[in-house]
Amino acid sequence: MSDNIRIDVTTDDFDLGEETRRLTDGDTAVGAVCSFVGLVRDFSDKPDVKGLYLEHYPAMTEKSLTKIAKEAFQRWDLNGVRVIHRVGELWAGDQIVLVVTASAHRGDAFAACEFIMDYLKVQAPFWKKELTAEGEHWVEAKESDQVRAGEWSSEPE
Repeated sequence: MSDNIRIDVTTDDFDLGEETRRLTDGDTAVGAVCSFVGLVRDFSDKPDVKGLYLEHYPAMTEKSLTKIAKEAFQRWDLNGVRVIHRVGELWAGDQIVLVVTASAHRGDAFAACEFIMDYLKVQAPFWKKELTAEGEHWVEAKESDQVRAGEWSSEPE
């Protein structure tokens, strides 16, 4: 397994291009990079979402994200993984999460990126509060996220 795993939980915004360059810099064995950027939407189960407030348990969150990235390295042939998850107050249109995977081949990069994002949604300890015109409310975990993560329970072919 590579040591090329970088995890950050931060209030700061990120730049996809810069993070991709940092992940692949000097690694000429990389033939594929896959990325996912999640944005804060202005809707959910409630109308008129203005933003989100995300809380986390710092020591546990980084450990959980690192464990997910290491599992991706065990499942696929990866050269690197970069995960950034923002916390604090975020507004509609803001970037909230970044997952970048690098590999020699696109199949590994795509699968690992999707796996990390699916597991992050259900295993990383984040608590989300929606900020709406009608007030604030905590967001419940979605069953559909649990189902998606459960689809990864078997080893890849």
